[in-house]
Amino acid sequence: METDPPTGRTARRSRTGTDGNAEHGWPNRSSDLAASPFRADRDRISGSAFFARLGGVTQVVSPSGSGLLLHNRLTHSLKVAQVARALAESLLGDAAGRDTMNRLGGCDLDVVEGAGLAHDLGHPPFGHLGERVLDRIARQRFGLADGFEGNAQTFRIVSSIDVRGGGGDGLDLTAALRAALLKYPWTRFSRPDPHPSSFPVPPRGASAPEDAPETGAAKFSCYSTELDDMLDCRSVFSGRLESWQQSVEASVMDTADDIAYAIHDLEDFHRVGILQHATVSTELTEWLGRCAELAHLDEHGLQRGIEAPGYSLESLRRRLRSKDSWIADDEAFVNAVKKVQADLVTKLLEQPFDRSKQAEQAVAAFSGNWTRRLVDGVRVDADPTTRSGHVTLDTEQWHEVQILKFVHRRFVLQRPDLALHQRGQDRLLSKLVQALDEWLIDRSESARLPHRLRDLFEHAAAELEAVHGRDPELLGRSRSSGPADEVPEGERLERMARGRAVIDFVASLTDEQAAALLESLSGRTTQLWSDTFVL
Repeated sequence: METDPPTGRTARRSRTGTDGNAEHGWPNRSSDLAASPFRADRDRISGSAFFARLGGVTQVVSPSGSGLLLHNRLTHSLKVAQVARALAESLLGDAAGRDTMNRLGGCDLDVVEGAGLAHDLGHPPFGHLGERVLDRIARQRFGLADGFEGNAQTFRIVSSIDVRGGGGDGLDLTAALRAALLKYPWTRFSRPDPHPSSFPVPPRGASAPEDAPETGAAKFSCYSTELDDMLDCRSVFSGRLESWQQSVEASVMDTADDIAYAIHDLEDFHRVGILQHATVSTELTEWLGRCAELAHLDEHGLQRGIEAPGYSLESLRRRLRSKDSWIADDEAFVNAVKKVQADLVTKLLEQPFDRSKQAEQAVAAFSGNWTRRLVDGVRVDADPTTRSGHVTLDTEQWHEVQILKFVHRRFVLQRPDLALHQRGQDRLLSKLVQALDEWLIDRSESARLPHRLRDLFEHAAAELEAVHGRDPELLGRSRSSGPADEVPEGERLERMARGRAVIDFVASLTDEQAAALLESLSGRTTQLWSDTFVL
């Protein structure tokens, strides 16, 4: 017998009290084209300026100069939405899986599609590199214990700093859609209590980085300023999900993100000639030929030869067995390496991409076949391990995704030329934040501040003051900036508000806008008006 999902999933909250019925929380949807509240959510996301800007935010590297159309955050988000909907349709087609999902809170096609569209709204310029830079600056320069995290920034955007017609803060999305964006439904340090980082086997992302344990959870989806909103949208799943568990729809989106990421980044780097047949083939072939020998090496011997072919893949096998013993399997790992060798190396990489019809067909075949294969390998688990969501890949496909992601990490992300490029982007963002902060501090320029920056500062000051009044421990002191500051609390809150405003402002730029704005602030351009950036 099927169980209906909780009716509260569709409830919206209205901060201003002007958007909808006060008793039921329903909005006045006269401005929405869709009658369904979930479709209205999806439409609000796709109509957001934050969504449009993703077309100017790179996925890994900029396509400038390549002459090729590579994925950016916008096209990635569109693919994640497409895969998420396909996953949900497949899972809902099975009666047993549908009943399980309903008991856990439900799975709506428009919700998972909307979550796929919105999941990267918080990504700053220059992708994950920008995320690390802004996190470091937020904690060390401004004393923001929450720092910066792309998933938490996404939730902040839809809950707080995006705008829509009719007033109020955020996009006023349904509880179901907001909950579907919470890939890591906890804050950096303390909520929920107990924090999942304290579990014997923490969920993915909940543990602190090994080289910086004082910085809290490596991944999280909510800053302290949006904690009430997280608790609000999660409350409709009370009694159905643990406080740290993703909703089913969030789990579908998370799985779709993994699938899209594993496939299309490899396509891109094959197109630009970075992913070379010889190097990838040697790594996989050497491991397959020596896997028994490599398995007997002690850790010191493995690390000593880590640059040799096969050693990095053996390191991955051991890491999976250590962290994901619930699913890691040596036979499945071997089969996954063989599958990737056959489909990626032999069928795709063997012929360099020359933009011919044959080359384009090979890329399309690889992408289509692998997407179908991974979508077909998704299942619903009513009682998953803490390391997995309720929606997960079968053992075979799970290992294949790990190998695909390994190839991308080993032969793209670890390249010295990419590191050189990213060090320059690190300096660009650091200088831009400093310049904007100095402008914000300059009282003589207060009337000429960018209007959006001024609005963000006033918003951040008000919300930080409110959080401090309710629970000052949530704001804490930056855990990574040394001894506690000896400044008055009012000055500390003002510095934090400046920091959050500047970080919000910079995170909302495209790659080109960030570069153009720094050029102007540094006096390196004499051009007054620019199509790239207008304050």
